[in-house]
Amino acid sequence: MTKLAVIGAGMMGSAIIKGIIRNKILTPQDIFISDPDTEKTGQLNTTLGVNTAGSNETAVKDAEIVLIAVKPQFLDGALCTIKENISPEAMIMTIVAGVPVSFYLHTLDIKRVVRVMPNTPAQVGEGVCGWYATDAVSPEQKEMAEKILSALGVQFEVKRESDLDLVTAVSGSGPAYVYLFIESMIDTAVQMGLPRPLSQKIVLQTVLGSSAYMKAAGKHPVILKNEVTSPGGTTAAALAAMEKEGLRTAVAEGMLACLAKTIELGKK
Repeated sequence: MTKLAVIGAGMMGSAIIKGIIRNKILTPQDIFISDPDTEKTGQLNTTLGVNTAGSNETAVKDAEIVLIAVKPQFLDGALCTIKENISPEAMIMTIVAGVPVSFYLHTLDIKRVVRVMPNTPAQVGEGVCGWYATDAVSPEQKEMAEKILSALGVQFEVKRESDLDLVTAVSGSGPAYVYLFIESMIDTAVQMGLPRPLSQKIVLQTVLGSSAYMKAAGKHPVILKNEVTSPGGTTAAALAAMEKEGLRTAVAEGMLACLAKTIELGKK
């Protein structure tokens, strides 16, 4: 048995719990959750069978793994409540954005920390999770971290903590870029005369199918783009107009702005 304590039962904390249970990494009886919102913990107890803890202190007692899944503004308070009850051998996994490993090492006086940068598609098992582990995290603990994060989609370890800033700019915030592009296509389809429900259906399937095909084909996007683009054709005209309006530059500038903001917030 491995006891997992989850501090925070919000969107991502719940997604991780569901992924763990869905992939049978741990049983519901091994998982103890704590959150000020008892309605959330009660719902997870009813639907998944996990244990609800009366407090953070109770949740982390004797836990081999402690998942911190609170909002940044609540982190100080959460760590203060668990500091005296957490095992020095426990592995801390944190998905709190922008907070460096050094903060946990100092605040909790522990050595085994895994910092994770997930994204929201993890809620349906299609996420991306980059993670960094301190040297004290054992091979067995790393293996467990990999199993847990694999339940959310694609996971990979980075060797430098600063690389998580890059992951944030690419995949952490990435879904929002995709949604903006999807929204733009849907709105333009409506402008051209298609009903909104049909426009959304067409655009979503186009994005989903294109991603699936690229993954299956294993080809560079330039090759796949050229397969669709006939000389002097409709696609060539569309791409030329998008390039003229600076689509590629806008994407690059947006991602670089995200990176700069991530670094700025990390320093604070």
